[in-house]
This record gives sequence, structure tokens and C-alpha cells, in this order.
Amino acid sequence: MSRRWTTLATAGALVAGLLSVVPASTASATQSPPIPKLAWHACESAPGYECATAKVPLDYDSPRGATISLAVSRIKATDPKRRIGSLFLNPGGPGGSGVGFLQSVGQELYSDEVRARFDLVSFDPRGVAGSTPLTCFKTQEQADAATSPFPFPATAAEEKTWVGFDRAYAKSCAKYAGPIIDHMSTADVARDMDLLRQAVGDKKLTYAGYSYGTYIGSVYANMFPDKVRAVIIDGVIDPVSDATGRGLEWVRKPVDARLESEQGAYQTLQEFLRLCDAGGPNCAFSEGNPKARYDALAAKLRKHPLELPDGEVVTYNDMISQTLGALYSAGNFPGLAEYLQGLATASASKVKAARAALAQPAYEQGAEGFYGVWCSDSLNPASSTYWASSAKAADKKWPYFGRAWIWGSSICASWPGHDADRYLGPFTKRSANPVLVIGNRWDPATRYEDAVSTSKILGNARLLSVSGWGHTSLFSSACADSKASAYLLTGALPKAGTVCKPDAVPFAQAANRSAKAKAPYQFRPPTR
Repeated sequence: MSRRWTTLATAGALVAGLLSVVPASTASATQSPPIPKLAWHACESAPGYECATAKVPLDYDSPRGATISLAVSRIKATDPKRRIGSLFLNPGGPGGSGVGFLQSVGQELYSDEVRARFDLVSFDPRGVAGSTPLTCFKTQEQADAATSPFPFPATAAEEKTWVGFDRAYAKSCAKYAGPIIDHMSTADVARDMDLLRQAVGDKKLTYAGYSYGTYIGSVYANMFPDKVRAVIIDGVIDPVSDATGRGLEWVRKPVDARLESEQGAYQTLQEFLRLCDAGGPNCAFSEGNPKARYDALAAKLRKHPLELPDGEVVTYNDMISQTLGALYSAGNFPGLAEYLQGLATASASKVKAARAALAQPAYEQGAEGFYGVWCSDSLNPASSTYWASSAKAADKKWPYFGRAWIWGSSICASWPGHDADRYLGPFTKRSANPVLVIGNRWDPATRYEDAVSTSKILGNARLLSVSGWGHTSLFSSACADSKASAYLLTGALPKAGTVCKPDAVPFAQAANRSAKAKAPYQFRPPTR
């Protein structure tokens, strides 16, 4: 038997063994972890919200052993006499702050009736932000020295440089992270959330998760199927693709290659360009053929970076990364058009103004939370060469975004952490109540096809489609919000095959320059 087939046979046996293991819901057959006691108090920096700290096990195999802290926040139901319970929320990432998400948009989520009858609760997942953090550096200077100066590699030389930064980053994590690096998987987040469910007194979980938060929902629904009251997952990650892929896919195909987010990004870009063309003078980039202009601009920058009159240099990598970030919300489309027009006309002032309008808030912790979860959750190849081959193939099939997406997880080839209690499936268990799966048709991060597949994978689910643009449906469709609100309140599902329309069509009207477009709170990992 050749070495290649020996490797594949061994890998197959490993997957079979991993999938046959039933992960511990509270890990110990003889002991359960103590339910956290939440001492709620007014949040200093968020009037109207309450904060608390929860102590949970570091390792659920030692449920009464070492503990870590979780930062928790809530806004109480406005009609406590009719209160149903708590609605838990997660904004995604991985690495997004649940506390920050709740305190940013909690008073605008869903309907008045949902906010009247539920305490809205969120927490920073383990290793992230205000919870016990995964930290890989002692100083910001160390972090900067181990972080690539470009958003993703576009050439073989840049790939080599990128892998060097991956190894430096991973080496620092091995040195400084401490024991939490081996306890960062979504399975542990699901266990934490189940303890918090008990801490707030709910018999079953009510939850809404966005982007990566959908994976938390899928994992919870399969680890604790009898505890599901209502679970919404919006902007969906296919859980099988995330964890293992199909068959032996993971041996040669990294997690981001399996998810094929580049398909959603490319299709969303084509929609942006189509809408820009249809919008005519309402879109700054509409002169001529927007698609042809975008392709020509990308080709030009790929050959030679653009030097603006003020001396700033814009690379192909910069343009693609900026485009991907802007596609996360249809509210950003006018700003993206201004940015592209600025590049096309070599206008430094237009580029800077558009980039400032599109800027996302800085993520202070850096990438540790993202890497810690993403690499713990999924099976991946052992060599970065598979990231290179996968990214090249993805860019050929769906131009521009394959490298931007796939190289974001290449550190997993050398990641020093490993969570023995991660959950790799199955994802087909029938939950006590159905999961509501929401997919935006043109989502640049979690493609619509993953919402469709996940609705079929989960043992008890219903798909709600939204014919809109951007990452998740949040704040973009009153129809989808009303369906989600009804489900949270009563468990009523939308009819099979329901498609909701977005509230607005980009470039259909002239932009109101004096009013800032409202875009949903969305967390984008710094490397993705």
C-alpha cells in the first residue's frame, strides 16, 4: 500500500473514531459543574444595562476544578409581568464580543413585544474580550511584529512571508497563552451557555446567533437537543463543512476552503455591480460598465500598485480586502462605489473619504479569539501547502475572494492548542423544538447555500430566505424580523418556502449625503 493511501486510510479511521465519541454535555458522569451565581449590577459604561461575571469550568472534564470568568450583560424585559424568559445572543466572529453587541443594538433588536417579554442576555465567549482572554503577547509591539502587514497573500512570495508570520504568531501563543488555549472550542461555549441558561432560571434555551454564532446554535442543538425552546441561526455556517467536511475532505482542504465563502462574496460583488449599473447617477462607479471597470481596475492593480498623488500606495490586496469588508452591508454599497471611483480616477481625497466612511471599529484583542476557536473546532490539513492550493483553486472558480477567505485560517496548520472536548458531529439530532434557519441570498461571508444545506442537515429545522444583500438579515428586512419575532414569542414557524424581501434596494434612490446610512453591528475578524 502506498504511503498516500496509508495516510488516507489512517485519516478515515481517525474521523470515524472522532465522530463515534459522544462529547460530554457536562463531561463528568459523577459530577456536574456548579451553576454560576450572577450578581447583577448596573454597567458602568452602558446605562440601562446590567452586568455580571459568571464562573465556569476551564475544563469540563474537571467540572469542579479550575475556573474561568465570563463577562455577561443583559437588558431586562420591559414588561416583566409577562416575561417569558431570557433570549441569549451571539454576534459571531469567532471572537466577537457578545456584551458589546448587546449594548450596541439591544434596544433595537426584533419587535417591541420581544423586548417586552424577554430579558436580552449576551456574554463574551471564553477567551474573548471581557471574559478570561486568550492572549498571545505581552505587548502590542510583539503582536505587531508577528502580524502580516498585508491583508492576505496574493503571490507565491507573499505566501511564504505569510506562513512565516503564522509560525511566529503560533510560537508566541504557545509561549504565553496558558491552559485556556486547549479549551476554546464551540463545544465548551455551548456548555458555558447551558450553565448560563440554568443560572437565569430557564428550563429551555432561547437563542439567536449570527455568522459564527450560528455554529454555536447548531452545536448546542445537537449537544443539548432536549433543551431547545427556540434557536435562530442567521448568516449560516454549514456545521459539517466547518467541523470535518464531507468524508476525508479535511485531509487536503482547510476549513475556509470547505465553506466556500468566496462564492458568496463573488456573487454579492456581482450584485453590487449590477445594482450600481441600474442605479446610474445614484452610484458613483456607474459610468460605463461597472463590472468591466472593476475587473480592469483589479487587473491593473495586480500588475502594479497604484500610487496616489499624496504618495499613498494601494495594492490589489488592499482593494479586494476593502471590497470584501464593504460587501458585509448593503448600507456600505454607496461608500464602496465612492472608493472604487476614487481608485479609478486616482483621487486621494475620494479614496480616503470613502475608506473613512467604511471603516470598522478596531478589535482591541486582536486575532487570538478568532484563531483559538477556529483552529480548535475544525479538522485541517497539516501543511500550509494545502491552503496555497485551495486558495488558488478557489480564486480560479470564484475570482478575487478565494485567497482573502482561505488564507485567514492558515495558522491552523501550526496552531499549538487542541481541545479534546470539541464537537465534530453528528449534527442530525432532532431538537425538542425546531431551529429557524435564516439565509440572505447575497451574503459575502456565509453563502446562502450553507443556509439551505444546514436546514436539511439539522434534525428539526425550517429555512427562511431573504432576497437581500449583506452578511445576515439583521436590520435589513422588516419581513424577516417579524417572522423571527413571532417564532421567538410563540414558536410559530414561517411557511415552508417563505422568501422575505429587503427593506431597501441599493442605488434605487439618490444617496442622502447628510444622513449616515444605518448598518447592522457586525463583527469581522481582523484577518478575514
